[in-house]
Amino acid sequence: MGKGKEAKGEARQDPEWANGLRQLYDSVVEEELPDSFKDLLAQLDSKD
Repeated sequence: MGKGKEAKGEARQDPEWANGLRQLYDSVVEEELPDSFKDLLAQLDSKD
C-alpha cells in the first residue's frame, strides 16, 4: 500500500476541523435558493 493509506481494519480518524467543515457544507446544501435566483433560472428556462 502507498503512503497515507491505513492498514485494513484500522479505524480512520478525521482531523478535528473535518466535523465543522462537514456541518458547514451540509448547512449550505440545505439552504433554499433565493427567490431572485429562482426567477433567473425560470427566465433562462423560458428562453428555449
